[in-house]
Parts: sequence; C-alpha cells; structure tokens
Amino acid sequence: MKIYDIFFFAVLFFLIGVFLASLNLDFLIISIVSLFSGTIFLFLGFFKNNRKFLFAAALIIFIIIGAFYYVWDDKNLKSIVLPFGQKENFSGLVVSLERGSGQKLTVLLNNQKARVLIQARNYPEFNYGDLINFKGVIKNLDDSSYGNYLRKERISGTIDFPEIELIKTGQGNFIKAKLLALKDKTIEIFQQALPLEKSAFLSGIVLGERGEFSKEFKEAMAKSGTTHLVALSGYNISIIIWAVFSLFLTTFGLGRKSAFWFSILIIILFVLMTGAEASVVRAAIMGVIALLSKEIGRAYSFRNAVIFAGFLMILKNPKVLNFDVGFQLSFLAVIGLVYLSPLIKKVFRFKKESLFAWQDNFSSTLSAQLMVMPLLISYFSNFSPFSFLTNLLILSVIPITMALGFMMALIGFIFMPLALVFGWFVNIFLSYEIFIIKIFGNINIFNISSLSLVLVMLYYAALISLFLFAKNVLIKNNG
Repeated sequence: MKIYDIFFFAVLFFLIGVFLASLNLDFLIISIVSLFSGTIFLFLGFFKNNRKFLFAAALIIFIIIGAFYYVWDDKNLKSIVLPFGQKENFSGLVVSLERGSGQKLTVLLNNQKARVLIQARNYPEFNYGDLINFKGVIKNLDDSSYGNYLRKERISGTIDFPEIELIKTGQGNFIKAKLLALKDKTIEIFQQALPLEKSAFLSGIVLGERGEFSKEFKEAMAKSGTTHLVALSGYNISIIIWAVFSLFLTTFGLGRKSAFWFSILIIILFVLMTGAEASVVRAAIMGVIALLSKEIGRAYSFRNAVIFAGFLMILKNPKVLNFDVGFQLSFLAVIGLVYLSPLIKKVFRFKKESLFAWQDNFSSTLSAQLMVMPLLISYFSNFSPFSFLTNLLILSVIPITMALGFMMALIGFIFMPLALVFGWFVNIFLSYEIFIIKIFGNINIFNISSLSLVLVMLYYAALISLFLFAKNVLIKNNG
C-alpha cells in the first residue's frame, strides 16, 4: 500500500475516534470495542495471511488515539473554574464581537484562559481590543446544542447585560485591529453609496455582516435557501471561488494558470477584508483545496489534501467536527464540487465554455446542494426545493457583485463622490439579487422542515450509489 493511502486511512480513523467521543460515548467503551474489533482483524489477518486485515487492525489504534485526544481536550476546557452563579467583578479583553440586536462580546478574562460571552446593549459601543471591567453573574453552559456550540468557540460561560466600564482601548493584536477597522470603514462606504437594504446585503455577501438585515429579509433568505451567501461558510465560499475562477477563465479570457492565481488573490483579499476570523480562514482553505485539486487533476491528491486540512483544524479544536455546522458544510460542499460537479457536466454533456459560465455555475450549484441538503434540513429545519433555482439565478452574478463591491470600496477610500456614482452600477446587480430572493422567499410550497438520521444515511447511500453507477456507465461508454 502506498504511503498516501496509509496517511489517508490513519487520519480517517483518527477522525472517527474524535467523532465517537464527541457523541459523549464513554472512552473506556470506545477503547474496549475498538480493541475487540482490532483483535478480530488481527486474527483474520494471520489466519488468512491477508495484509488488509492486518492493516485494519493497526488502524483501530488511531480510533482510540482520536477518542483520547477529544476527551483530553474536553477535560482541559471543563477544568476552567469560574464563580458561576455569583455576582462579582471581572476584567478582560474584548477579542471578538457581533452587532445586531444588541452587542455580543467575547471577552478573554485577565490572568485566565477562560472566555465568556457577554450580551450587552447597543450603547455604548465596544470594539475589538477594548479592556473592560464588568460586574454580573456568569452562567454555566448546559448540554444543549447552543451550549456545545459555545464550547466549540472555547467559551466557558455567559453573562447577560452586566454593568460594563471601559478601561482602555487598543489592547488587542495590532494587525487584527487594523483589519477590523478596514472592514468597518468599508461598511460605512457601502452605507453612504447605497440604500439601506442593498448596502446591508452587499456587506453580507462581501464581509459576512448581517446586523442591518430586517427580520423580513432574513426570513426571505431562509425560505429561498440563500442564507449561506452571507454566512461566510465554506459552502458559499467554495461555490463563489469556482465561479470566480470560471469568470477569469471564460469571460476575461485568462489562461488556467493566471485564472488560478487571480482566484487565490481574490480569496486572500476576501479573508483580509473580513478580519481573518478563524471560520473564514478555514472556509478559504477549503476553497483553495477545491480549486487546487482541479488543477492537479488527481483524486488521491485532493482526498489527502482535504483530510489533512480537516486534521489540522481538528487538532486545533476537536469540537468543530461535530458541533461546527460551517465546518461540516465546508467539507461536504467541497467534496461535492470535486467529485459530483465533473460527473454532472458529463451527464449533461456540457461544453467547456458557456455564457457567463452558467454551465459551471449549474454543475457547481447542483453538486453542492446535493451534498449539503440533509445538513441544511437537519440544522436549519428549512429547505425549499426551489433553493436550487434561486441559487442558480443568483450565483452567476454574485462574483461580479463582489468584485464591484470591492472596487467601490477602493474608490470610496480615495474619492467618495466617485464611489457614489459607481454605486449606481452596483445597485443594478443588488436590485436583481434581492428581487430574486424576495420572489422565491414568498414561495412556501413543499418546504421540508425535518429529516431523521435514518433518512440522512439512506440519502447519502443512494447518492454514493448513483455516483458510482453513473461513473461506471460513463467509463463504459467512453471505453
């Protein structure tokens, strides 16, 4: 067996161990069952003189290692002791924040590894790098999905509307502070150049900001299946990056190598503009891998690259495997784009070039939608069959809208009156996209709101079977 195969299966079994432990299965039970299975494989390997059974027996060890790593990490996180349920004074550094209906501040407590999530009012406004004192009652996290989500974010407790006093500003990382300031200035330019709803949507698709969205527009996005456009997950970034690559390749007439590097540049700019948050960096990595795999053209190279990226992310934070929806959407979407998209093109006999690269967008959108549909239903309790059509109509112009948005922001930094004029062109694309979202957001026919685990497993089994069948048929026909 080749070294890249050994690497792939070793990491895969490690991830299986992490996943099993994340289900709150007892580590001792996982170890006993794994060792028992390993013993059976070992016996079969010697008895039948089969190296595959011996290799499987060796891989079982990595399940135990993965489970141990998760348990060790979880124990370290829960070992952080805070005075829960007691009203006390605290001080800490604001390391991230989210604005919308109030402010959500993630604060790293002084002289501790603990992070707490503060729900604060809209005013006074706080910023990244602010050193604050606050007084209130820290609540412990429960075992709900929200509690697990916060643990995944390395948060140990929450506190609602404490008394907050600003001590000092500018205490965070200098580079991150400048990036976030650039982001805020960009949003300000959008707000000056465009109407409120359109500036909010452009801020969403370019920077992931959703604080200015109305309740009605959020519902329209959810019902039309377009919320991912402003989520900055690997799901939308992967689709966008393929669309950008196709745009450079077909519309601008660049060579594959030039289109590839320009697409990488777009990703880097995107990450920088959004403040280089961990979730965006992760999604960008997945997008780069998907694009790189197409250029390499070897399935095992993509397979190892994507599992190695996941391995590094899980080493840093093992909770993302089971409790980070964006992480899961990233992997499934990229897998769909790499494995399903080329097959869809062959099934539909698409040509290499098409107007506005609609054929690439069609295959990319369909492949990603097919891969992530069960997760969208399971996590968001809402999936409309019309979401594919909505995304197909919108995704073709999203890269252009993003490019124009970046250009408008750049012009606004230099000469704002010219940015106002440029905003008229951006407004045309935004008007079209918002119109499509609202139209399909009002169609509530056939919405699917729930899906059992059994159905999810059957769905993916059927999808894999159809993929293998179609692949074999195409191979025979081409042969």
